[in-house]
Amino acid sequence: MSALANSPAPAPSPAAERLRAWLAPFRRVFVLTGAGCSTRSGIPDYRDADGQWKRTPPVTYQAFTGDARVNARYWARSFIGWPRIDEAQPNAVHHALADWGARGGISALLTQNVDGLHQRAGSQGVIDLHGRLDGVVCLSCRSHSARAELQTRLADANPDWAGLEATTAPDGDADLDGLDFTRFHVPACETCGGMLKPDVVFFGENVPRERAVQAGDALKASDAMLVVGSSLMVYSGFRFARMAAEAGIPLAILNRGRTRADELAALKVEDEAGAALAAALGG
Repeated sequence: MSALANSPAPAPSPAAERLRAWLAPFRRVFVLTGAGCSTRSGIPDYRDADGQWKRTPPVTYQAFTGDARVNARYWARSFIGWPRIDEAQPNAVHHALADWGARGGISALLTQNVDGLHQRAGSQGVIDLHGRLDGVVCLSCRSHSARAELQTRLADANPDWAGLEATTAPDGDADLDGLDFTRFHVPACETCGGMLKPDVVFFGENVPRERAVQAGDALKASDAMLVVGSSLMVYSGFRFARMAAEAGIPLAILNRGRTRADELAALKVEDEAGAALAAALGG
């Protein structure tokens, strides 16, 4: 056995110790996660430490459905970017939360992410606030299909695009610019011929009401709320922090950089989320 195998684990950071002490009295914690949880899995986030956009904001629902050129550009970039989402693996954040949930410490896990990595790590009953990229919905007949199936159809319809490389961008996107996107052919729904869309909530869309109600009910039944890896700049996530504050539910935030709810939090921890959670939650 090597000397490294016998060496003690590194001591928890002071930030992780503060988080551990804060969480100790609570038995059922409502957890909200954001893009910062998935960066170690190779999926970039959208915002910087001040909560500002690092890049052009995502396409809106109105542009996606109303402009054929925008629609084709979205699907071309998604065609190149999707394999990286499909192949991404959970990191320490996802595993720490899955372990905690299996021990009964989480009342509900609400994620703003659309990558499905919490489920791949083993978390049960995840509420996908903004949907999942691994599904596709027809906007006409509402039929659902797998994103993997559409990837095959996109490849068959666009053989000249298959070998392109591009920088990974957030949420299954890729930085694919300077091309004639009018040449990219987007398949229609095989059931009715309608427009296909990833089964996620675009900017300009509302979170389905039943999903928001489910999360709100879970929050009300919780002892505390913990935000991990989210700036909460999008109102659909921030409103749960505000609901917690209004209901007198203690709030802690684990995030590097400013968040919209900093003034509402009883504890703000800026640390690497995977290591901090592993130390704070123990085993």
